[in-house]
Amino acid sequence: MVDAGADWLHCDVMDGHFVPNITIGTVTTFLLIYLFNNRFSGAPVIKSLRKHTKAFLDCHMMVSDPEKWVNDFKEAGADSYTFHVEATKDPHALIDQIHNAGMKAAVSIKPKTGVEVVLPFADKLDMILIMTVEPGFGGQAFMEDMMPKVKELRSRYPNLNIQVDGGLDPKTIDKAAEAGANVIVAGSSLFKEGINVKDTIALFKKSIRDH
Repeated sequence: MVDAGADWLHCDVMDGHFVPNITIGTVTTFLLIYLFNNRFSGAPVIKSLRKHTKAFLDCHMMVSDPEKWVNDFKEAGADSYTFHVEATKDPHALIDQIHNAGMKAAVSIKPKTGVEVVLPFADKLDMILIMTVEPGFGGQAFMEDMMPKVKELRSRYPNLNIQVDGGLDPKTIDKAAEAGANVIVAGSSLFKEGINVKDTIALFKKSIRDH
């Protein structure tokens, strides 16, 4: 994926509690990890991946109690730690914890969560992730009605990284780019039969530049 033009590797971490899915394995750009009964944090998989790449490892923690795993993922080699605002009682403290560990701090919000919940601490963040599908499963359709959230954030924070995740493909990328997203997570759209991954990534990047 990096050789094809991907700038980051997006690592999805699911615990079977915050989201219903528990997944382990590698699907090219996505590293899908599970946390089960607090016995496996997923960090060893990140550590193993880090041995084989210098790419930016963007870890999306779809987990309850995200505070528990910050140090493990830092030690494993994660570069960025994205937690769900719905999963923590003290986002301010968690952001500080992530930064103090030496990682970029990002927050994600589910489709049913209003963007206003992140505004009180947005200035402390390195990135905000707007989910354009319900978290936990790949292959879902892009939710265009999430774009007003992206537009509002871009109007308020012109220099902030705004990431979108879910259903991004050559047919939907322009809608996300027009709204102001500049970090694109793509999985299913890159691995369909007959897809030229390098060309598709180049198309995504061109859309971001053009908008």
